[in-house]
Amino acid sequence: MILQILREHLGLLMLATLVALIMTGFPVAFTLMGTAVGFALLGNALGFFDAHWLSALALRLTGLMNDDLLQAVPVFIYLGVILQRTTLSTELLETMAALFGGRAGGLGISSILLGALLAPTTGVVGATVLTIGLLTLPTMLAAGYDRRFASGIVCCAGTLGTIVPPSIILIMLSGQMRLAARDTLAPGGASISVNFLQIFLGVLVPVAILLCAYLAYVVGVALVAPRAAPAIAASQRRQLTLRSVVVSLVLPLGLIGLMLASILSGRLYTVEAAAIGAIAVTIYTMLRGELTWERLGETVREVMRLSAVVFTLMMGAMTFTLVFRIMGGDAGVTKVLAQVPGGLHGATLLVLGMSLGLCLLLDALEILFLVVPLTMPTLLGLGGDPVWLAVMFAITIQSGFMMPPSGFAICFLRSVAPAEVKTQEIYLGVAPLIGIQVMILALLWTFPAISTWLPRTLHGPS
Repeated sequence: MILQILREHLGLLMLATLVALIMTGFPVAFTLMGTAVGFALLGNALGFFDAHWLSALALRLTGLMNDDLLQAVPVFIYLGVILQRTTLSTELLETMAALFGGRAGGLGISSILLGALLAPTTGVVGATVLTIGLLTLPTMLAAGYDRRFASGIVCCAGTLGTIVPPSIILIMLSGQMRLAARDTLAPGGASISVNFLQIFLGVLVPVAILLCAYLAYVVGVALVAPRAAPAIAASQRRQLTLRSVVVSLVLPLGLIGLMLASILSGRLYTVEAAAIGAIAVTIYTMLRGELTWERLGETVREVMRLSAVVFTLMMGAMTFTLVFRIMGGDAGVTKVLAQVPGGLHGATLLVLGMSLGLCLLLDALEILFLVVPLTMPTLLGLGGDPVWLAVMFAITIQSGFMMPPSGFAICFLRSVAPAEVKTQEIYLGVAPLIGIQVMILALLWTFPAISTWLPRTLHGPS
């Protein structure tokens, strides 16, 4: 009797064990693998699990490495590392700020636009917040910006790498949603399919609305309380020439815009566009004398380290998911979500709430590989649109990284902010921006067509 009960609930026990171990702070990738192996051995000892079933893992991992979309991940990481190790980002910010001249709020607007421009080449929220924080926060404070206002701008700009295509997060999310859709049937038995281009297109309109809301907030503060966002003094502004605008602004923007347009138009695969961008940036920085062979070697080693972290996390997630499904854990999750009041909307709200809570503990990729494989098949089976679910999930975790007390954006900003910037001021600074996030999520919840209209128009229904 006890063994029968244990067999029926071993999958849910496995999930509970994973959550408990994650709380200890041990690396998530190895926690996923260790939990999977431990429960596989336990199941084998109790006669619930055949060790030969793990042979399917090799095929799954081989398929992972052959995925054309995921091959773009190391290239985008390379672009991000190059931008961090050269002065391209600094010159881009200074040039944009100088273009606004003596207008109040100009530096805040430039900081948000810089976050949006750097977003396609980033995937780790912490790294983005550190980069933007080191570039923009001292400049805003030196210009006399209110500390709360400046902190909020840095936090929101640093989280844009989660949702602006073709960021690493969206690439990974697209791959996981595609796997979830492949193994799921919609109500009525219809098949479900979704690809990365549909999710990229689906997130464009919500991201545009969000950016406009951010910029409107900065402009509103500058108009109502100009002392909170003063203009940069003429002596501190960069002197612009046609050559400096072309070199510092037009060329980087043109490269990023061309890369994104080529992906969304379908003319180039994501990995091809990323590779062209990486080659162009490498040649450009070498011609400027900023990328020496020694620095290039350091860059490649850093890219290898970060790529290993990403793919190790992915392998850990795949190992956990395989054992979890064999243990019947997916059936348990489906049963729990199906019993949530409100059907699809109630289950979706529960999943998004769980994801929001995990943002206080984990980074975006860790949450993605933990939540999406376990819950999205059930939500799709309940009739959820894969593009809408993906967009809601992406914006939710982006919001979670600004949540006090321990959202990643807040923690990393605290690590680079000057001592005079108090933690309470950071909390107060992100509060209005969290309100903007909530309004955008409510808008998408009420009008799902905001995210589904464009991909349906260009590529048909999911």
